[in-house]
Amino acid sequence: MTETPHPLHDRHADTLNRALTAIAERGYWSAYPESPSPRVYGETAAADGKAAFEAYLNGDFPLDQPGSGDRVATEASPFGLALNVRYPHAGADELVAAASAALPAWRDAGPQTRAGVCLEILDRLHKHVFELANAVQFTSGQAFVMAFQAGGTHALDRALEAIAYAYAEMTRLPGTAGWEKPAGKGDPLRMTKTFHVVPRGVALVIGCNTFPTWNSYPGLFASLVTGNPVVVKPHPRAVLPLAITVRYAREVLAEAGFDPNLVLLAPEAPGERLASTLALHPAVKIVDFTGSTEYGDWLEANARQATVYTEKAGLNTVVIDSTDDFAGMCRNLGFTLTLYSGQMCTTSQNLLIPSDGIDTDQGHKSFDEVAAGIAAAVGKITADPARGVELTGAIVNDGVLERLDEVTKVGEAVLESRVVEHPSYPGAVVRTPTIVKLAAGDTGTYSREWFGPISFVIATDSTAHGLEILRSTVGEKGALTAAVYSTDEAVLDAAEAAAVDTGVHLSCNLTGGVFVNQSAAFSDFHGSGANPAANAALTDGAYVANRFRIVQSRRPA
Repeated sequence: MTETPHPLHDRHADTLNRALTAIAERGYWSAYPESPSPRVYGETAAADGKAAFEAYLNGDFPLDQPGSGDRVATEASPFGLALNVRYPHAGADELVAAASAALPAWRDAGPQTRAGVCLEILDRLHKHVFELANAVQFTSGQAFVMAFQAGGTHALDRALEAIAYAYAEMTRLPGTAGWEKPAGKGDPLRMTKTFHVVPRGVALVIGCNTFPTWNSYPGLFASLVTGNPVVVKPHPRAVLPLAITVRYAREVLAEAGFDPNLVLLAPEAPGERLASTLALHPAVKIVDFTGSTEYGDWLEANARQATVYTEKAGLNTVVIDSTDDFAGMCRNLGFTLTLYSGQMCTTSQNLLIPSDGIDTDQGHKSFDEVAAGIAAAVGKITADPARGVELTGAIVNDGVLERLDEVTKVGEAVLESRVVEHPSYPGAVVRTPTIVKLAAGDTGTYSREWFGPISFVIATDSTAHGLEILRSTVGEKGALTAAVYSTDEAVLDAAEAAAVDTGVHLSCNLTGGVFVNQSAAFSDFHGSGANPAANAALTDGAYVANRFRIVQSRRPA
């Protein structure tokens, strides 16, 4: 059966081919410019996007999809801005039934058509990237530039990366093949075989509060392009970014001649537990989740009818042995700990430093001097509130504030967290990072995740001891990132061996403009699926290949 591609495939063929090349070569490439400069996007783009965002506030979100007619509004902005957006509400059975009805025509359209339509959705979202960035900013607490990049252009890159991997896997086999087997003196046995890419069923994406688009787009588009309709269940405090996403996805699907119910929004009423109801629905065959370890473990244990992809929590670790750029190391780590107030699943928590200090280009530094150098870098970044808030953003939820209060009761503070008044948003909840000194024996403290602007400098017996702690804590609890600083190749090799053994991505000697808690689509993997922090990687072949099956038919030639 030969697929007749949709015109949208031809429109975006160059982008798809470039993405396929990028995932193979692993060099730098981005399809969507990350600078919000007027020189890139036009003089009115920022103002138009903010106006579009503000038009949603205090009103009914414009989304025509199956539902009860009820509306729900659950968001509270970390910046203190009143949102009051009301979203259409529907039950699990209504959503699943509508999605299931849309599946057959989408399945039969074929990989090329689906890829073209999905790429058109990304293009449409990119045209509204400022609108999207404002929605991410005011629901997640990210500062605007970060929201534009991580919540906008980088999220689109990750979506495109997932589409490229999925397309490569779906087209690995020919659509048809001729089969001929010799049969002695008689005529050969001849068959024509057709190979169908068959989606698994309804997919569910459960969004998070901190990175509602970046963490949702890979699963959303990996499932959609492989033929599965997707129900998008946002975090109750970050609905708007995914509502905007669903709005434009449905718009493109309808224009392309497909049922818009291939993508549905599932906002939940307070206490409804709609995510759990959907996750256990017999027709839901794929679940993507980013968030707490507790709920991720529950999904893996209970959503047995589905393939479940989770990114959970971990103990991101830095081993500091020595450095030939002490100032650069401190600046780099200071930025890492400050960015988005440490509210990134990749931000370092445990910094392991030998108790007798380290050798540097500035001479030997004691443990306390190393800790003070990193603390001073954080202090310098956050000293000016007007500049500092453009990196720290705002605190996403009360749980972070509770941990900031709790951590004052452990260890010795090297740097205390401060309350900062946001110069533009008086209602914003802003806290600077804290750094706490611990002993290696304080495992009860540093072997749990303290999500937020909290990190520990931990005195170890030696670098080898630090690597042992990395192995034990990451091996048991998982991590998404690890880093090492050393001028000794043997130490770097030992750290790399520990990273391979524990399945964590490692960064070495970062002193410039690359940071351990940031990753680049098409080149860096996010999560490995090889330790408890995540059971999948964004993005590789394993992340997409299990979202469809190959079903063959054969007929005599």
